[in-house]
Amino acid sequence: MEAINTIGRRKAAVARVYLNDGKGKITVNGRDYREYFSAETLQYVVTQPLFLINAGEKYDIVVNLEGGGIKGQAEALRLGITRALVQADEENKKPLKSNGFLTRDPREVERKKPGRPKARKRFQFSKR
Repeated sequence: MEAINTIGRRKAAVARVYLNDGKGKITVNGRDYREYFSAETLQYVVTQPLFLINAGEKYDIVVNLEGGGIKGQAEALRLGITRALVQADEENKKPLKSNGFLTRDPREVERKKPGRPKARKRFQFSKR
C-alpha cells in the first residue's frame, strides 16, 4: 500500500496525516502522540476512529500539526485519521460516518468588533 495523505481541520488547527501499513505507531511532529497529547481524554479522541474499526495495530500514522490549541489539534487529527481510513478502505465509511467522525466541525471564533470589548459584549449603557 502506498502512503495515504489527508488533511483535517478544527478551529485554527490543521493536521496533515500520512497513513502507511505498520504496527500502530502514531507520530505527531516527531514525537509519540501520548507524549504530545498528555491528557488521556485527548489521546482517546485521537484514537477513536482506529479502535472503532479495529485498526489500532494495522497502520502507522505520521502527522504534522500546526495552529490552534491542544484540543482543536486533537480533533483536527481525528478528522484527518478518519479521512485517511476511508481512503484506505471504503467499507470503513459507514461506521465512521454514523459516529460523526467524518463531519468537519465548522465552529470558529467570532472576530472582535470595533468599539466593543469582545465579539458581542458591549460596554455598559448609561442613560444619564
